[in-house]
Amino acid sequence: MAVDYPVTQIGEVASSISDTHKLGKEQLVFLNTSDILHGKFLHRTYSAVKDWPGQAKKAVRKDDILFSEIRPANGRWAYVAHDADDFVVSTKLMVIRAKQDRLFPKFLYQFLTSSEITKWLQHLAESRSGTFPQITFDQVSTLELPLPPLAEQKAIAAVLGALDDKIELNRRMNATLEVMARSLFQSWFVDFDPVRAKLDGRHPVGLDPVTAALFPADFQDSEAGHIPKDWTIEPVGKVVDCVGGGTPSTAEPKYWEGGTHHWTTPKDFSSLQAPVLLDTNRKLTDAGIAKISSGLLPVGTLLLSSRAPVGYLAIAAMPVAINQGFIAMKCNERASNFFMLNWCQTNMAEIESRATGTTFAEISKQNFRPIRVVLPPKELMAAFTVKVAPHYAQITTNLHQSRTLATLRDTLLPQLLSGELSVAGGNPPEFPDSSNQRRPKP
Repeated sequence: MAVDYPVTQIGEVASSISDTHKLGKEQLVFLNTSDILHGKFLHRTYSAVKDWPGQAKKAVRKDDILFSEIRPANGRWAYVAHDADDFVVSTKLMVIRAKQDRLFPKFLYQFLTSSEITKWLQHLAESRSGTFPQITFDQVSTLELPLPPLAEQKAIAAVLGALDDKIELNRRMNATLEVMARSLFQSWFVDFDPVRAKLDGRHPVGLDPVTAALFPADFQDSEAGHIPKDWTIEPVGKVVDCVGGGTPSTAEPKYWEGGTHHWTTPKDFSSLQAPVLLDTNRKLTDAGIAKISSGLLPVGTLLLSSRAPVGYLAIAAMPVAINQGFIAMKCNERASNFFMLNWCQTNMAEIESRATGTTFAEISKQNFRPIRVVLPPKELMAAFTVKVAPHYAQITTNLHQSRTLATLRDTLLPQLLSGELSVAGGNPPEFPDSSNQRRPKP
């Protein structure tokens, strides 16, 4: 049964804090907008205060909410769950502080970071004129918030926070799986550890006899220095098919309206937490796909953003078309997508050095294709793919699960705020099948 909780504007129960940090130490932790993402601090590294940019000013404290003024939909927000005396944040981050006699901070955090609210804030940001889509606390302060009793707020925050905790656990698991795949790539194809072991008369650590037999016991000279015997060096463009994309006219509805084909831009990659693309913001019709020379690229295509910025990477988990901001690599048994993903990550400095441009850096296919790649025999390439494929499969599974959990969280929030579902007394609600959930009204 629904409950009519009193409704108040956020500005009545929270405020924007602009306290200047005293900077009383030579080294402190500075957080810019790019240093937080979906509730997570991307670093806690101390650095020299004298080297900081001018926007490093704001003081924060435990239970504050950090929320980027720029592009709200990009997920640059975090909850300060720890003592923060040594933390200084950018003036481009709103520091929002709840009046805790009326509003539980984590309850406010769940509300502000819900999908419907961030979409609305993004709409407001894009409606203003300026260099970047940006919001102010004045706009946030006018948002209307149902206000259950504090005990109910805490219970709601606990339920939604449990979903966030599982999403965070998946993120950490994915990070570990990525490290495992990259470490194997580094050992086999950069440091050549198995070859060095065999050269020294040792059995390669961690390899079964069949896999160990795929590595030679000697090196050869090459243009890239010593590489394993019988391995080759080839230009990327001869190893994988590198293609670009395009943007059908946005003035032509027939290319966009009712579209079902995924079409991606580098903007879709800005908030990816793992190198797998599951969805895109925009879709194309058949007519739209026909306007792009590379068409619909197959599942497994490796995408490298070639500008704005150079270096985003992801493997497409679905057929996808791309705009002109990508180099797409259609991989094969000679160089698998998992191999090329790790190769690009390892050689990103070389890739970025080939970029040109004055307004913004861009690497063209012409400059990318000649970059040389050291290749093992096909049998060893296949062995690497077999080793790491389960890692990326689990990453993809975790990403799908996290998307489902995020959808469930966003579906539950309006029902909890309306009292349609109750957690009074600390008893968690019985979650209906998420596929049948009623979406909240925009």
